[in-house]
Amino acid sequence: MHKNIPKISDSEYEIMKIIWKNHPIKSNDIIQQIDQGHNWSEKTIKTMINRLLKKEVISYKKDGKSYLYYPLVEESNYRKLENESFLKKVYNGSINVMFASFIKDMKLSDKDINELKMILEEGNDDE
Repeated sequence: MHKNIPKISDSEYEIMKIIWKNHPIKSNDIIQQIDQGHNWSEKTIKTMINRLLKKEVISYKKDGKSYLYYPLVEESNYRKLENESFLKKVYNGSINVMFASFIKDMKLSDKDINELKMILEEGNDDE
């Protein structure tokens, strides 16, 4: 199912994070919650909302004179799609190569290593 999710830009993703966390939500509330570091105008934010509507990853319902926006795509499904895309693009789809690269390039603490072991063991329990 997640294969039909359209690609969204990094900027649109910032809007989506707010909608996922706070839906249903008015555009003015989205505007207020956007990180001030973005320096986006109200018009820019509304343009991104309209793009997300056109991509059919969000929808709205009328609430008086306002619109309440809500997601049509679950955050977990989008995250899974992005993970798969990243893995294919950067590591030719090999999770083993990705983990080997992370382990080699990152300084992992004993705590990090133990957490990874637990995650891997839990993943094996599901099969």
